[in-house]
Amino acid sequence: MFTATGIAEERLKAKGRQIFRRGGKQVLLLARDGRVFAIANRCPHEGYPLSEGTEGPGCVLTCNWHNWKFDLATGEALAGRDPVRVYPVLLKAGEIWLDLSDPPAREQRARALKGLEAALLDNDMSRVARETARLERAGFDARTALTHALAFLNGRFEEGATHAHGAALDWLLLADAAPSPQMRLAAILEPIAHLAWDTQGAPVFAYAAGSCAWDERDFLDAMEAEREADAIALLRGALAEGKTLSDLRPVFARAALAHYAGFGHSAIYSVNLPALETALGEDAREALALSLARSLVRATREERLPEFRGYEKALARWDGSGETPAQAEDFIGLSIDAVLARTLASSGQPVEELYDALMGAAAWNMLHFDLGFQEATDNVIADNISWLDFTHALTFASACRQLCEADPALWPRALLQLALFVGRNRKYVRDNNDAARWSVADRGEFLARETAILYDHGVPEPIVACHRLKVLGALRVELARDPVWGDAMCAAVNRYLNNKMKRHNGLRNASQALDFIAREA
Repeated sequence: MFTATGIAEERLKAKGRQIFRRGGKQVLLLARDGRVFAIANRCPHEGYPLSEGTEGPGCVLTCNWHNWKFDLATGEALAGRDPVRVYPVLLKAGEIWLDLSDPPAREQRARALKGLEAALLDNDMSRVARETARLERAGFDARTALTHALAFLNGRFEEGATHAHGAALDWLLLADAAPSPQMRLAAILEPIAHLAWDTQGAPVFAYAAGSCAWDERDFLDAMEAEREADAIALLRGALAEGKTLSDLRPVFARAALAHYAGFGHSAIYSVNLPALETALGEDAREALALSLARSLVRATREERLPEFRGYEKALARWDGSGETPAQAEDFIGLSIDAVLARTLASSGQPVEELYDALMGAAAWNMLHFDLGFQEATDNVIADNISWLDFTHALTFASACRQLCEADPALWPRALLQLALFVGRNRKYVRDNNDAARWSVADRGEFLARETAILYDHGVPEPIVACHRLKVLGALRVELARDPVWGDAMCAAVNRYLNNKMKRHNGLRNASQALDFIAREA
C-alpha cells in the first residue's frame, strides 16, 4: 500500500535528497538521473545515516563511515556485506508516494537466513547478530538462526560434533533464564558464533549418501570399526522410521563408553545433543544426528595409549566383588594403575558411593591444580596441561551419571574411566596452595553470580566461554543430589573461574618446536 509523502518530485530534484519519516522509519529519498530512489536511511552495518553518504557513478551510494557501497535500485551491498532496504516509489500528480509495508514474514525469513549464511562463512558475528535480530522482528524465534546454522555448517565439521554443539543446550537454558531480551539474544548468539568459529575456512566434508534399515547391533559394529558411511546410512534409516535422538540415546551411550573416548566428549555429546534436539525441534534432528555419529566414529580411543592400557584389564576384571568402602581420600595421589586397582577394590559397593568418592578426588585435584604447568615454557609436550584437563572430570562424570542411570550396565566403564581422569591428573597437583581461600559460603549465590557473568563474559574464544558455562551447568546438576563432595567442587570451580586460563603459549610453542626439530631423524 502506497503512502503519500507530501514531498513534491520537483522539490526533491531541486534538493537532490531528503529524509521522510513515518512510523519510526527513516527513508532517504534521492533524485538521480531522472529517477527517484527510496532507501532506508540507516546503514545496515552500524546505523550511520546514509543521508550523509556520497553518491557515485552508476546509481551508487557510499556510506562514509566505513565505505560500504549500495546499489540505489536494488539495495545490494557492492562493498560491505548487508544489503540496505529499498522501497517501491510511485510518482502521482507530481508527488512522491512510497510503499512502506513490510514484506511477508516468510520473505523476511528467507532473506535473513540467506544473510546469516553469508555471515557464518565470513565469521562476521556482528552480522550474525543483525540477521538473527531481523528474524525476531519478522516474528520468528531467534533459535531459528541456531537451527539453520547447525544444518548449513554441518558438513564443514570434519570430526563431527564439537564443543559448539555440546554447549548449545546450556546456552539455550541460559537464554531461557535471561532477565532481558538483549541478554536472551546474547545467549542464543553464543553457540551460533561458536559454530562459525569452528568452521572458519573449512571446506565441506560431505556425509556419505544412502540409507538402510536401522539395526542397533550393526550400528554399534560400524562405530567400533570406524565405518562412518555405514553408521550414517543406518542412522538415516532410524530417522526415516521416526526415531528421535532421545530414542537413540541408549545406543549412543553404549558407543560413547565403549572406549575412553575423546577425552570425555563422546559421553557429554551423547547427553547434550538429544536434549538439544528436544529444545530446537525436528528441524535440527538430522544435522545433530549426523554430527554426533561422526564424532563418535572419529573420537580418539585413549585407552590404547600406553599410560591407559590398564583400563581394559581392569574392565575385564570387574566382577562386582570388591567390598572395600570408598572415600575420596582413598583415591587422591594414586597413579593411573593404582587408582584403577583401588576402584576395583570397591566394585561391589553401591555405585553412588564409588562415584562420589571418585568425584571427591577429582574435586581435590581441581582445587589443587599446580598453575605452574600452564605457565611454564619448557614443558615437554605431554605436560601441556591446562584447566580443561581438570574441568573435564566434572563434565564427563555428570554426563556419565545420567547415561548410567538409564543403563546401569554402563557403570563399570563410566567409573573406571572417571578413575582414569583422577589418575592422569595426579602429577599436576600440589597441596600447598590456599584452598580455603576459594571456599563458597552460599552455593546458590555463587552459581547465580557466576552464571550472570556469562551473558557478557568478554572472553574472545568461544571454547573458553563454553567451558565456563558447561562446568557451571554440570555443577548445578550435580549439586541437586547434595553430594558429599559438593563443597569441595564448589571451591574448585570457584578457583577455576577466577584464575586466568592461559590460551596463547607463544614461547612454549617455539621452545617445543625447536626441541622437536632438533630430535628429528
